[in-house]
Amino acid sequence: MSTDTADKKDRKTRLTVLVALGANLLIAAAKAAAGVFAGSPALLSEAAHSVADSMNEVFLLAALRRSRRPADEQHPFGYGKERYFWSLLAAVGIFVMGGCFSFLQGIEALRSHEQESTGGYIAGLSVLGVALLAEGGSLLRALYQVRGQSGGIGSDPALRTVIAEDGTAVLGVLLAGGGMALHMVTGQVVWEASASLAIGLLLVYVAYRLGKDAREQLIGEAVAPELRDDIRALLDRQPEIDNVASLLTMRLGLDSTLVAARIDLRPGLDSEHLELVSERIKAAVVKEWPEADQVFLDITEAPADPPGGTHESHETRASHGARAGDGVRGGDGARETGEPHEPDVTR
Repeated sequence: MSTDTADKKDRKTRLTVLVALGANLLIAAAKAAAGVFAGSPALLSEAAHSVADSMNEVFLLAALRRSRRPADEQHPFGYGKERYFWSLLAAVGIFVMGGCFSFLQGIEALRSHEQESTGGYIAGLSVLGVALLAEGGSLLRALYQVRGQSGGIGSDPALRTVIAEDGTAVLGVLLAGGGMALHMVTGQVVWEASASLAIGLLLVYVAYRLGKDAREQLIGEAVAPELRDDIRALLDRQPEIDNVASLLTMRLGLDSTLVAARIDLRPGLDSEHLELVSERIKAAVVKEWPEADQVFLDITEAPADPPGGTHESHETRASHGARAGDGVRGGDGARETGEPHEPDVTR
């Protein structure tokens, strides 16, 4: 993917995050004030929820800025995984600040033996109505961006987090409003306490799912099986390739993927032709999938069958690695040895 295209996508995602941040800051202040005035545990739980979401949006803005830093000597594959790290912190924030506080509010309300007043609940429900409109608008903005880009929700962890937060916020507002309304009608605080506990469970579940996805991507997640099969099929179609012995992939960031393949060449290729073959295969992969910007090939020149119909006991191997966008570095062409050895992979 070109730099201009990536920057354009980031600008759209940044605007989506800023819209969500602005909505959450205003809503958090309104919920907190109304919750203290009304003494509503469900409303206070929702205030904590909005505060957690606001902090998480700050994390996501940091992720957007830091993940686009160019590669350097210490990080030769770039900083694309910064997005996954900050998304993990956002998941922790949702769990600690939102989920745990909601549980505490619910348990405290259940343990209270005093009659809870519902005098300020009309104002509280009005605040929740405004919050529902704001959170719904932010969610629609994020979903609209998803429709306009390839890869869907899972392609961008920042966008995925915003959608999860806004979707959870809409459900949380509905739960809090329902609990407050039932408390007003029945006079039983158990309804509102139950709403707080339900909000806590919802936030813990969302935090778990976001944290699980971020963990998988941080430790090194392969591309989708369908994409891996397509890459293997493209390599198999190359006339010089006799067999794809192994194919490894790993997502390095939003628009960066590592592809490492060990391929056996058809018999009869001379060492001088290996570099041209490698460059052509590399270019074919990058042309089909521009995000595969780190391509490494471990090329083994397969020996011809002897007259007896069996392979020789020793192989003649040539190892050559190529990184997309770079010239060929290292590699000394085909080499013959008397002992089998593991091929070297150079960049």
